[in-house]
Amino acid sequence: MRWTPRRRSKGREDLALERNLRKTRVGKVVSDKMDKTVVVAIADNVKHPLYKKIIKRTVRLKAHDENNACGIGDRVLVMETRPLSKDKRWRVVEIVEKAK
Repeated sequence: MRWTPRRRSKGREDLALERNLRKTRVGKVVSDKMDKTVVVAIADNVKHPLYKKIIKRTVRLKAHDENNACGIGDRVLVMETRPLSKDKRWRVVEIVEKAK
């Protein structure tokens, strides 16, 4: 059996780098009826693999809104985070544009 040195715990810099690798998306708030939760619709255009037609795909995410600051129609930036509830895996980072 060979002796191997233990690895040191990660430093502050390594943790900051890991945090920067989280996914971010910009979407539109479609529901704000829940407390501290908003539903964000993220639209994406994808090409059909066989027919090559451009199709609009929409994904609806539940995101954590700590201050209940978002309203319907706002464009928001959401970031991936740890599971906060059964469905919430994203949190609102900032409101890019308020609804008019």
